[in-house]
Amino acid sequence: MSVLTSGLNEQQRAAVTAGDGPVLVLAGPGSGKTRVLTYRLAYLLREVGVHPGAIVAVTFTNKAAGEMRHRIETLLEGRVKGLTIGTFHAICARLLRREAEHTDRRADFLIYDTDDQISVVTQALNDLNLDSKKFHPRRMLNTISSAKNELIAPDQFRGRDYFGEIAGRVYQRYQELLISSNARDFDDLLMDTVMLFRDQPEVLARYQRFYEYLLVDEFQDTNAAQYLLVRQLGEPQNNIFVVGDEDQAIYGFRGADYRNVLQFRHDFPAAQVILLEQNYRSTQIVLDAARAVIDQNSQRTPKALFTERTGGEKIALYEAYSEQEEAEYVVTMVEKMRRKESLAYRDFSVMYRTNAQSRALEEAFIREQIPYKLVGGVGFYKRREIRDLLAYLRLINNPDDSVSFGRIINVPKRGIGKKTVDDFNAWLAKQRIGCGAGLEALVNGETAGLGASVVKKLVEFARMMQEWRALAAKGDLLALMDDILSRTGFTLYLHESSDTPEEARDREDNVQELRGVLGNRKETPLNEFLEEIALVSDVDSLAESADAVTLLTLHSAKGLEYPVVFLTGLEDGVLPHIRALDEPDGVEEERRLMYVGITRAMHHLYLTYAFRRTMYGESNPSTVSRFLRDIPAQLLDGMSTRLAQSHKEKRYLDDVTWESTPTTSSRTPRKQMALPLPEKPKTRFRSGQRVRHAKFGDGVVVESQVRAGDEEVVVSFKSVGVKRLAASFANLVMLDE
Repeated sequence: MSVLTSGLNEQQRAAVTAGDGPVLVLAGPGSGKTRVLTYRLAYLLREVGVHPGAIVAVTFTNKAAGEMRHRIETLLEGRVKGLTIGTFHAICARLLRREAEHTDRRADFLIYDTDDQISVVTQALNDLNLDSKKFHPRRMLNTISSAKNELIAPDQFRGRDYFGEIAGRVYQRYQELLISSNARDFDDLLMDTVMLFRDQPEVLARYQRFYEYLLVDEFQDTNAAQYLLVRQLGEPQNNIFVVGDEDQAIYGFRGADYRNVLQFRHDFPAAQVILLEQNYRSTQIVLDAARAVIDQNSQRTPKALFTERTGGEKIALYEAYSEQEEAEYVVTMVEKMRRKESLAYRDFSVMYRTNAQSRALEEAFIREQIPYKLVGGVGFYKRREIRDLLAYLRLINNPDDSVSFGRIINVPKRGIGKKTVDDFNAWLAKQRIGCGAGLEALVNGETAGLGASVVKKLVEFARMMQEWRALAAKGDLLALMDDILSRTGFTLYLHESSDTPEEARDREDNVQELRGVLGNRKETPLNEFLEEIALVSDVDSLAESADAVTLLTLHSAKGLEYPVVFLTGLEDGVLPHIRALDEPDGVEEERRLMYVGITRAMHHLYLTYAFRRTMYGESNPSTVSRFLRDIPAQLLDGMSTRLAQSHKEKRYLDDVTWESTPTTSSRTPRKQMALPLPEKPKTRFRSGQRVRHAKFGDGVVVESQVRAGDEEVVVSFKSVGVKRLAASFANLVMLDE
């Protein structure tokens, strides 16, 4: 047995030593995916004798590419020259520079970042005499990016509505400006390479001869352009080795399409399919819970995850009254487990669906003086939009707060530029007065040596501040915040200043979380509230190696592992997220997020949810996440009455429902029944159907099932959110058949 295969299990060895031709490796979480990729590369180089220059290995981050190269060189005890390892974008950029004579740009082309792209889109709008306030540059850029990811060129773009028609014109002009500037954006790197290969078959043939073997990591995260690139470069030998897991596809919002895994099997029917099912991370109880959740999804390859670490502690389940009590439970259990198991703080991780949920957790950790660090984000009260709104409150509280004045005087933009602010500050210094007194002087007729139009804008700002101070004196901080948001157009500003719609919605969630904080402090004077916030947000930043509990979103958790994991906020509307309920595949992607979170746990897993949670500024009773109902009761410790009732109902449905297409693993035999199979209860409503309710208005059906003789319909309404209704009483009107 080779040194390169002696330490591998049977499935890993089969993947590493697979012969020529297409190979699809479906790697469950914690199954040694990176090891298999690395050993496969080393095996091709040492055992098969493939020249390093004939291999391309594609990763999704530069960090992953560097780590893979380091591992290869460690395995082979030396540097490997000529081996191509990199991201799709890096490899395509190199190739386009090399083949510049066949493209519409020179070899020294620039690569524009997001800020550059926004500038080009704005110029395109101006060139077309279009209002950039009406047609937001960032929204236009997102539309263009989506088109490029789907390989839709400007002359092929067809808008479905008026905005789409305008976007098509802007896309055309945007691309003309890129070409004239000898520049490409990141999407061009992929699309232009695909188009080069399509239009220049001799160029493609040269690279197909040059690259004999192609290896791709995280295949479930590829988009349409990347998938086609893999097919183009892989022909005609089709020595394509892809590793992925459709169950861990959680980046659909970035354009990734997990269905590429299924498409690969369709396009390469002779492909070897190898399942990596042995887990080296978690206990069997954790794996059983993860399987129970993910088995409910369709369009996937069942995997029987197993580990030699049989058994394990039951999964702790906790129902808190509110998000504050939930956070208190987490910090209490962290300290208890740390002492009991002799663990370090870095052994603990707390995960949540949205960044806004970190606020209550951060406050609890600070209060108990437990060190923590945020992954992929900044502290709640240090986020830009929160700091902006707190600056408004600080200036209302203290009219002479020059720092807050400088931060928000033109946020959102109101036509007051840096020169105006500098001139005004110089006048204040000369008069030896603060900005509050200076603004009041402008209201009373002073010009401060400024132009009439600028003075008018400053006076408007000053009068708003006066009105807000009067509102603050009444003691309703939430009403004050709502007036600030409305009069400044802050929500529109969030969308205009965000790179993606997802970022804008995330920032909106943060603003709504702040509204919730203010709503819970109705009796607190403004100055006392600001003092509380100042103390909470005054946390020293921690070094990466610091011993601290990790707080992170589920989207940031992929690829990580911790001895103890807390999954918080397990309620419908949070996980699954309320926005996902309106999308055809939304709930399934949210289920994959839950699966990723569960499988991060090595030894101990805690699942928490709140009876009430403040969302969008209002505190309402919550519904236990439907995903929790999928976990068998025998795996859980601490089941609440509400969840126990949900499990009871689910067991009843399982007894009277027959699924024609099993979703469980083929290794798990289904229960055999000697009696005639009962028919599945028929429902009038289907998922995705549009309906109308006399009180709640229009909505979309999320799911529908028969319970105790009546049809229970879960509907997402635009006006009131998600409601669970009995069809016999709701009198829903079907808007489409």
